[in-house]
Amino acid sequence: MRVTMVSDVFFPRINGVSTAILTYRQSLLAHGIEVSLVAPDYGGGFDESWVTRVPARSVPGDPEDRLVRWREMHDAVLAAVGGGVDLVHVQTPFVAHYAGVNAARRCGVPVVATYHTLFEEYLAHYVPLVPAPWLRGLARAFSRRQCNALDTVIVPSAAISRRLAEYGVKTPQHILPTGVSLNRPQHGARQWFRAKYGVDEARPVALYVGRVAHEKNIEFLLDVAEQMRETIPAMLLLVAGDGPALPNLRQSVCDRGLAGSVRFIGYLDRDAELPACYAAADVFVFASRTETQGLVLLEAMATGLPVVALAEMGTADILNAGRGALVPDANPYAFSLALSRVLNDRNLRHRLSDEARTYAAEWSGEELAGRMAELYRKIADSDRRSVKRKP
Repeated sequence: MRVTMVSDVFFPRINGVSTAILTYRQSLLAHGIEVSLVAPDYGGGFDESWVTRVPARSVPGDPEDRLVRWREMHDAVLAAVGGGVDLVHVQTPFVAHYAGVNAARRCGVPVVATYHTLFEEYLAHYVPLVPAPWLRGLARAFSRRQCNALDTVIVPSAAISRRLAEYGVKTPQHILPTGVSLNRPQHGARQWFRAKYGVDEARPVALYVGRVAHEKNIEFLLDVAEQMRETIPAMLLLVAGDGPALPNLRQSVCDRGLAGSVRFIGYLDRDAELPACYAAADVFVFASRTETQGLVLLEAMATGLPVVALAEMGTADILNAGRGALVPDANPYAFSLALSRVLNDRNLRHRLSDEARTYAAEWSGEELAGRMAELYRKIADSDRRSVKRKP
């Protein structure tokens, strides 16, 4: 079976969508699914014969992202789908959505999409001058219209499925989380990473990995870091990633006098540096309230890193099991108490670490790819039967 994925983002741009695409592409091969991708060109040379890159320009005010050219994206997707595929899988709701739906309808194949981003919770951070109720209504109407143009909507968590139903989405939904790669850090990675970044071996380290964006609620983690100076003054909060909120957060760190307690280290290479970064930390922290799943939590757990996080929206599906993680109340004081427990109690930390590895294995890309392959075939077979019944 052949599937064409379409996305407005992919590596070298690092985020959950890019990770999900690569994880599924690698895992689906074992289930007889050949995946190709149409995505933006970021101007770098990459060895990726399965990816078609489309000309794109930088997004004003957001140099990380690219805006693909409408006509070139439509032409590239139509050429890919017209070459003979069984299904189109849209990964993002911008130009990729319209190009994917257009090509699928013209070529007579089903089109599905994964709903990765809850825009209702994001827009207020980026369009602050527009009234929030108006933005929420716009986001809901946008999502409803796009989802109802598809044959199937794939959602990564039950919370997102309920939210789309509230929007008025009538298209069938399938709850199918994204799996994670279970790559383990190499021996000595902890010492190597700490030496490279000048972190003393005995210093307690709390780690955040992800986009440094307003909706990620990283300011909350700065509140926590401030609280931690009363209980574990030596604790270092490492923030690995980049994004539009970085200048404001740097200023906040200076204003609070947290320069010795918080360090921003930018994006890390996924193959070597990121696993080593996980190994160098003692606990993973996460406070986002807008995640559709929270894939990074599972990535951290897969390396054996205990988690302290807020269970909000999609992360609740991961965290409510109570395995490998502590879930405090959503205030900095309660969060800092939970974080102190993990850092001060070696036995608790080791128990959570063992639980985390075992739990993350249940969310492996290989395990969940089998479910995705089964869904692809079910949709394609249903579409073929429907075509045969037409007069």
